[in-house]
Amino acid sequence: MSTDERASRPSALDDPAILDDEVRLLGRITASSNGAHLVELVHSGALAIYKPDALERPLWDFPPGLGRRELAFRALAEFVGICHVPPIVVRHDLPYGSGTLQAFVDADFDLTYFELVEDQAHHESLAVIAALDIVANNADRKGSHVLLDDEGRLWAIDNALTFHPESKLRTVIWDLAGHPLPTALAARLASLADDLPDDLARLLEPEERRALLQRAMRLVRRGALPPMPEHGRPYPWPPV
Repeated sequence: MSTDERASRPSALDDPAILDDEVRLLGRITASSNGAHLVELVHSGALAIYKPDALERPLWDFPPGLGRRELAFRALAEFVGICHVPPIVVRHDLPYGSGTLQAFVDADFDLTYFELVEDQAHHESLAVIAALDIVANNADRKGSHVLLDDEGRLWAIDNALTFHPESKLRTVIWDLAGHPLPTALAARLASLADDLPDDLARLLEPEERRALLQRAMRLVRRGALPPMPEHGRPYPWPPV
């Protein structure tokens, strides 16, 4: 696809309603372990990522239904009001059956977190993503899961291994340890205890909700991103 063709396409990043459009399969993403496909939204020409439930790879430590965790991560990001997560919906009328459809991020895929963190201009956005990962207990924040779009916005993708009630945080975003929580983010996280939104609560089991609130309150009390733990396995593998 040429640069001009990419630039002329609308994006569901800015218009989530596009995700209700009819889809056309363009091809499977070979690097995906869960059968993800690139699709085109027929009437708009926008691109999206389709993850069929039927092609989800079973995991020993997470129950089936990773799509609901992706939806929950987006709901958490929307609740805090600083949303770096592409719009995502569940559809039941897709070529391989039910699954999630998420807005495609047109990015320079050679740039990963490890390059982006070198630019201080990205630190505030990276700190927000890191805070969301801590609260959601993200077990797989790889460097390639943070993308910079052509408008200079950062997006966190592949957010399925989240919200486990047991501690499983594995992330590459440890360089910002000690970075203070943005005031607005801290206030919204603090309000979760009294105002857990319905669209987030219905996606989580009771023990997942309790663990989410505990992690959020712990981070708010700290007031800053925590240091990398000295023990355990704090990084995902592979890291990119």
